[in-house]
Amino acid sequence: MQLLFTPKRVVIFLRKIMHSIKSRRLRKKLYLDEFAILGFEFSCTLNAKTSDDFDSLLMQLVDLVESRGLSMGGGGDTKLFSAFICSDHRYVSATEEDRDAITAWLDNQETINNITVGKLVDANYGI
Repeated sequence: MQLLFTPKRVVIFLRKIMHSIKSRRLRKKLYLDEFAILGFEFSCTLNAKTSDDFDSLLMQLVDLVESRGLSMGGGGDTKLFSAFICSDHRYVSATEEDRDAITAWLDNQETINNITVGKLVDANYGI
């Protein structure tokens, strides 16, 4: 039996709907086009020996993220951590500069390895 709504078909359908909406009000309400909010994902492995080391590292990362006007959602433990970062303000996106700053901070930490930082993507639709 063939599925009528495969994930690929759903994405294609949503893109067609998104492009057919012309009203500025609707584009704003649905966070489309010029109102899209961009963010990025990252993951890394940690060499934190204790939960206190992990907490300290996490607090430093949170301070950096908040100082740039960003929000972070994610989690992990003393071995693995992943998160999605986007702007803390409405209709504002994370920038390449934000992405580069987070990447540089992660690279400078001795207890963080195997860093993978994704490209900027639409935070609402993942496109």
